Formats: sequence, C-alpha cells, structure tokens
Amino acid sequence: MTGTAARYLYLARHGEATADESELTADGRRQAALLGERLAHTPLSAVYHGPLPRAAQTARLVHDRLDGVALEESKLAGDYIPYMPRREELPSVSADATLAHLSQFSAEEREGGPELARAALARFARPVDGDRPRHELIVTHNFLIGWLVRAALDAPNWRWIGLNQAHAALTVIRYSPDRPASVLFSNDMAHLPDELRWTGFPPELRA
Repeated sequence: MTGTAARYLYLARHGEATADESELTADGRRQAALLGERLAHTPLSAVYHGPLPRAAQTARLVHDRLDGVALEESKLAGDYIPYMPRREELPSVSADATLAHLSQFSAEEREGGPELARAALARFARPVDGDRPRHELIVTHNFLIGWLVRAALDAPNWRWIGLNQAHAALTVIRYSPDRPASVLFSNDMAHLPDELRWTGFPPELRA
C-alpha cells in the first residue's frame, strides 16, 4: 500500500448537558440520536470521543445508530484550551475581555491544552496513508472544533476564539493529498428540529 488518500473529518460538539455536566439532558440525548441518524449512511470507519461524560454519552448514542464502526476514547478529543493568545495578538477592543474569560479556566486546561492541540493536528488534520479515502467522526467540544477549523483555514493561532458550535452540530473538513484542507460545511444543524438548534450558543449569537 503506497501513497495517501483524502481524510474526511466529521466534527460534532456533544449534546446539551446538565448544569453539572455529568450527563446529557433529555434534549441533549435527542440531539445525539438525531445526529446518529444523519450519519447512519455515512461510510464512517471510526468514532472518537473525549473522556468527559457529555462527549462520551453523545458518542455512544451516535454509535448506536451506526453499523460496524469502531468507537474509541481519545484524550486528544477532550475539552481544553488549544492555544493561549498573547495580548498583542488579539484585537485591542476585545483583548482584555478575551484574556479575562480564558483566565477562568483551570491551569491544566490552559497549560496542557496546547500540547494536546498540536497532537490533535498531527493525528487528524492530514490525509491518510493508502489509496482509499477515510471518514472519521470526532465527538468533542467547542474549542477543539474551532481550533481544527482555524487550522484548515490557515488562520492565526488565536483565531479559534469566536468559532462557536451549537450542540450536536456537524462540521466536515476534507484533507486531500493534492490540495489545501477544505471546510466543506460548518456548524450544520439540518438534522435538528428548530427547538433543538442553537443550544450552546450565547443568546446574542443565535440566528
């Protein structure tokens, strides 16, 4: 087996979680099930998910609607800050608010996240070995999806900030051997009814 082929990377934020984030809400379970139904006829070969309960439960509910697809936990799909920006990198009008917001996260998320983010890029953001395209799903969190989309668009490292994802929304990135990465679609909620869309977004960002 020689050469490389396209990787189609499907990215989904977990479903809506309870206030303590220990499990999905009833709406979150519905979101996950509907995401699974949408992906049921997609030629996925693997589903990866982060270790936190809300991502793991979402992945299992999606996986229940798939046939013969591997399910695997990966710390690379966890919830962490992928890149801590420097003040001079940020727009001056929002730098203080952005840094204040990020400072609320734990030291582990802020200091350990960048290494995981670099590893996630090396592991997933590239074509696959061989001559057959591969389709993979990562059930993860808002920050990692923003990081991978940012990288696919070759945007500055800090620009993962502001790339928001609704619960159980779907983003797909294609990594081809012979062209730059392509974001095929982002934050797609076509599989969700109106009442289940836009959860996870601040009210002012809902459309």
